[in-house]
Amino acid sequence: MRILLDTHALLWAANKSLSPSALALLEDTANELYFSTVSIWEIELKRRRLNTDPKAFYQNLLHNGYQELSLTARQVLSLSQLPALHSDPFDRILLAQALSEQIYLLTDDEALQRYSEYVDCIINY
Repeated sequence: MRILLDTHALLWAANKSLSPSALALLEDTANELYFSTVSIWEIELKRRRLNTDPKAFYQNLLHNGYQELSLTARQVLSLSQLPALHSDPFDRILLAQALSEQIYLLTDDEALQRYSEYVDCIINY
């Protein structure tokens, strides 16, 4: 299964503070793990609040086998197909990427589950 982690899920995965079922998904070598350039951008914009170095975070993702999913114009244009169920621009573009590429999205945002069966909500603990 191909899995795109949203920004919060990536941050929690780095700290191993996900639920056991979410960690099992990430540790299953049959799954392909992805991160979006959008998440790196979000971390850069919120770096002080998140207390995270985006460059080191990015390098750590690559080192741990995550694949980068770059943002394309096709994905951006697909935003117009999404109903206005959610207003956060970062979450909406991550969702658009996942739906456009048919990648399973792991998120902590339950509101995103209303969009598709490709979205799963995980709760950190």
